[in-house]
Amino acid sequence: MTTTTGNAQRFREFKMPDVGEGLTEAEILTWMVKPGDTVTDGQVVCEVETAKAAVELPIPYNGVVSELHFPEGTTVDVGTAIITVDTDPGAGAAEAAAPAAPAAEAPAQPAQETEGDEEESGKRQPVLVGYGVSTASTKRRPRKAQPAEPAARQAHQAVQAELNGTTAAPSPVAVPTEPASGAGVPGPVPSGQTGGRPLAKPPVRKLAKDLGVDLATVTPSGPDGIITRDDVHRAAAPAPAAAPAPAAGTAASQVVTAATAGEAPAVEPQSMAAIRERRVPVKGVRKATAAAMVSSAFTAPHVTEFVTVDVTRTMKLVKTLKEDPDMAGLRINPLLLVAKALLVAIRRNPDVNASWDEANQEIVYKDYVNLGIAAATPRGLIVPNIKDAHAKTLPELSTALSELVSTAREGKTSPADMQGGTVTITNVGVFGVDTGTPILNRGESAILAFGAIKEMPWVHKGKVKPRKVTTLALSFDHRLVDGELGSKVLADIAAVLEHPKRLISWT
Repeated sequence: MTTTTGNAQRFREFKMPDVGEGLTEAEILTWMVKPGDTVTDGQVVCEVETAKAAVELPIPYNGVVSELHFPEGTTVDVGTAIITVDTDPGAGAAEAAAPAAPAAEAPAQPAQETEGDEEESGKRQPVLVGYGVSTASTKRRPRKAQPAEPAARQAHQAVQAELNGTTAAPSPVAVPTEPASGAGVPGPVPSGQTGGRPLAKPPVRKLAKDLGVDLATVTPSGPDGIITRDDVHRAAAPAPAAAPAPAAGTAASQVVTAATAGEAPAVEPQSMAAIRERRVPVKGVRKATAAAMVSSAFTAPHVTEFVTVDVTRTMKLVKTLKEDPDMAGLRINPLLLVAKALLVAIRRNPDVNASWDEANQEIVYKDYVNLGIAAATPRGLIVPNIKDAHAKTLPELSTALSELVSTAREGKTSPADMQGGTVTITNVGVFGVDTGTPILNRGESAILAFGAIKEMPWVHKGKVKPRKVTTLALSFDHRLVDGELGSKVLADIAAVLEHPKRLISWT
């Protein structure tokens, strides 16, 4: 949007902020305002999705929305203006009326000459913050008629006639004769220019640059051959129907011919495959997760160990805790006790809680546990963590787990909540899965997969009885954790779940 020096403070641009620890871009999910809406300081104007989570952005100005610079679904770099607010809308009418009188008294002189005089006298000033005066001439030349337009119209009519099964009659449009100079008839210039720089305002040029659109190839629709934002969006949008138009006409003719001959028209297998497939751009949380998993899988040497354990006593303890008045209002479930069992195992084997510093070639042992919980959300897998989980009581751990899960489901997890994890639990049992080989969350030493709890025949006190059984899988970074240490940790977790009284005796 163009602003002058006098009203630069009136129109305020709100730029995409860095919403979390060095993120470089975010996708605009939803606009909650539109041009013309009144906004107040602190009002949420849009929701964006970063590589970590969805975040609501409040506007820091009072005023009226003047322009939304990007549509929903656009990924925008941090620091790029996304919305312009008119902070003094009452001054608009007066400013618009002020130049009207001088315009009527201005001498009848071509606009091109006036601009040229200003440039030659050096009086022209920049009119948009961040953009200087172009050294090249910006004279607007009158648009010339496009001699090839009738030919293009006739070609279009011919294609339509072939699709309709009719013969196209020549259009009664006079074709201009060859110029006297002897030069050939010039073809159409896409941008509507006469060979100079395409006419477009600076925000439109930036939009074209962001979308990778060459303005020289864009057909303008604005006054005096100016390229608009809509023109750029149309040029950037895929147009699958435009390129194969001749082929479509041929296919239509083949279908008509086949129908006339009483034959079934052939269908290209590739066309059918395209109809039955969907392509979705990988971005946001899913893109970040994919990059992190690839990095982790091909950086840390994974080892996974398994153990099947009788958790009948743990399930009885869950039932007892649910009936305990001191635990009223808290979410008590098997995951809570699995988390507590893992924390007990880490206390008994503290060297498992570490990370690998590749730059310094050091192992960093940590005296705190930030317990990550893998959560499946509509936007993809995220792993928020409970800070200092090792220091929390069972009721405090239950509260933290409940808040973590609720926030993740709402898509409101902050980037800070997903940083600094040390170990993670992934509860695949909620999907009815027995176990798996989980991939480490990048930068962490271990991840525990908690499988489904099922009633199975089990030898208990010398007799085969139906018992509640589950399978645990522990993946760990073999640079940090050797087989002995990993086995001890997994065995301790299983021992606590088999005999939950160890939650007391081992702490």
